[in-house]
This record gives sequence, C-alpha cells and structure tokens, in this order.
Amino acid sequence: METIGSQKIWSFFDRRGCQVAKNSAVREGPGHRVGSYLELATKIAELQFLNRDHVLLFRGQGADYRNIKRNSSLKPTLFRGGRGNPDQATLVGRFDALQRAERILIAEYAREKLLGLERLKRHRILRWSILQHYEVCTTPLLDVTHSIRIAASFASLAETGTAFLYVLGVPNLSGAITASAEAGLQIVRLASVCPPSAVRPHIQEGYLLGEYPEMSGTEQKENYFPYEMDFGRRLVAKFSFAPASFWKNDNFPQVARSALYPSERSDPLFRLALGVKKQLGG
Repeated sequence: METIGSQKIWSFFDRRGCQVAKNSAVREGPGHRVGSYLELATKIAELQFLNRDHVLLFRGQGADYRNIKRNSSLKPTLFRGGRGNPDQATLVGRFDALQRAERILIAEYAREKLLGLERLKRHRILRWSILQHYEVCTTPLLDVTHSIRIAASFASLAETGTAFLYVLGVPNLSGAITASAEAGLQIVRLASVCPPSAVRPHIQEGYLLGEYPEMSGTEQKENYFPYEMDFGRRLVAKFSFAPASFWKNDNFPQVARSALYPSERSDPLFRLALGVKKQLGG
C-alpha cells in the first residue's frame, strides 16, 4: 500500500489552522482537538477542499491504538495481535476460518435466494466485505464510512473520555469496487454490493478498504512487511474530541446505537450473518 505522505497533504495540528503535513506527523500527533460536531465538519470541509486529489473517508474509535513506533495504527482485524502482529499459527487459523465462512455465506445466500449471488460467488472481496461489516469473522478489510456523523457516533459509543476520528485519503471512487494498482488499494461501497433489503450498510454509509491485490493467505502475506498492511499510511488527519460535550448542539445529534445497528428483525442480511457465525462456531 502506498503511503499518502509521499504526496503533499494538508492537515490540522494546532490552532494555526490547516497546513502542509506529512503522514508520519499526523500519526505521531495526539490528534487535533475539536469541541463540537460543527467545528469538526467545518474543518473536514477545508481538508476536502485543499486535498482535492483525494476522496476522504472516515473511521471513528474510542481509543487511538498505536504500533511499536508509537504511530496511530489502523489495521484490519485479521492482522491485529496482542503485541501488534499475530503469530503464524494464529494467521493460518484466521484465514482458514475466513475461507469456511465464505463457503457458508454463499450457501446461505443461495438458500435465502438473495439478490447478487452470482456476483458474490465471483468476487472474494465482496464476501469479505459482508463478513467484515457484519462482524462474522476477522478479514483483511477495514470498515470506514463516507459520513462524518456516523464515524463520530461510532467513536462515541465506547463512552471513553476522549474519542478519535480518522480521516483517510483514497483515490477517486468509481462504481461498487474501486481498485488502484498505483495506491495498492481496493475500496468497496457496501450499499452497491449488498442486497437492497440489507439495512446496516445503508444506514452506516459503509465502505471497506483492502489491499490490492487481495491478501488471500499467509503465503502472499510473506511478500509484505507488517507496516504495509496498516491503513494508518493513508491518514490525512486525526481529530480528538470529548463525546460528553461534542454533541451538545441539538441540530447535530449523535446517531443512536439502535440506528447504527438495526436489529436482525429489520435487517435480513444481519440475520443471515448471525446464522453464518453460528455455523462457523463463533
């Protein structure tokens, strides 16, 4: 994966306003503090205007997880470990579980006669996207969103004193799946690959980020350094805020947990995903 810092980016660090930055400085920093949703949205609008070569996507977290070099780390769940990187046996087990989950997902799609079965059979990254988004098992993909409000609401769910919102720069989006060999990146727009009856992807305005070419197994992973599978390399900016005061403006309320995670009764794809997870032994 290409490091976005190899290009000129604009970011926020202190009260001097938006300035030319390097990706490494964004990752090392504590996060630019914002006091309200409106302030955050205003500053992201400036980022999008100045970083016009990139589309901005967002991820919210209740904590700023760092790697051994103390840089913010945004790794897919499959590549996370207690000390940063899982051992070989753990990776093999995770890839095996992922492959089993893919087979079960296809079978359940066919049984439920959901739209998009043929496309699901053909494209592994679509199977991974559904398994990741519905938290069936670990995958090589990272959840992000096109919505600032959704990302900030997710960050606030952890109910920590300080939450974080990450701004990632990606190539221009084109269709349901964008693949950039130059950036070493794939971007999946969930609303375009899930059946219309699926609620969660539409509510969350969800996207998935993955390596290009796909990281299909442990043998292929050997061709990469661990830091190359960290989407922190795509960070344009990092914001921090206090959830307790961030949502005080009634014009910009936090999205409730029940809205972010529709029940299985209202989301048939979630119901199917729960069945896949149960068969998988999760």
